[in-house]
Amino acid sequence: MEDFWVFGYGSLMWNPGFEHVESTQARLFGYRRSLCIRSWVHRGTEEHPGLVLGLDRGGSCLGMAFRTRPEDADAVLDYLRRRELVTHVYLERRLPVRLADGRNVLAVTYVADRKHRQYASGIDTAHAAEVVHSAVGQSGPNHAYVMNTLAHLREMRIRDQWLEEVGEKVRRLAEAGAA
Repeated sequence: MEDFWVFGYGSLMWNPGFEHVESTQARLFGYRRSLCIRSWVHRGTEEHPGLVLGLDRGGSCLGMAFRTRPEDADAVLDYLRRRELVTHVYLERRLPVRLADGRNVLAVTYVADRKHRQYASGIDTAHAAEVVHSAVGQSGPNHAYVMNTLAHLREMRIRDQWLEEVGEKVRRLAEAGAA
């Protein structure tokens, strides 16, 4: 049986939710971390959607790769499908990632479905910050999701310039609203 790897770029990085025998930073080429998914439940509503992370085409993404025991692969895949494919805005893919030690492996990951109606294309940092600043869903304010993501990325020593810029603009909007 071959190794089974999972690539995480958002909350899976610090909260995978499944047992693994190895974890390491990894880079996925051809996709970037982006606030490109409209959230209608957890971080917004259908009338006032928030934005959550997806992998969108272009660039590369530094995240985490997790290796599970081969005998756990089916259970991990079932768990991931329940977690990631709720509204089917993500597409399950096995893509090559480069691990921190230079190895190249195939990993299961979830990329944004650009044909899905929840896909939000071409959002710049200013518009993303406005949406994130004002949206609230069942899991709380959208800005809390973004700031929590940024805090975890900093802890993991992962820089994401675009997301950091959105976070800075959200902070400024909050300060302006409090003044």
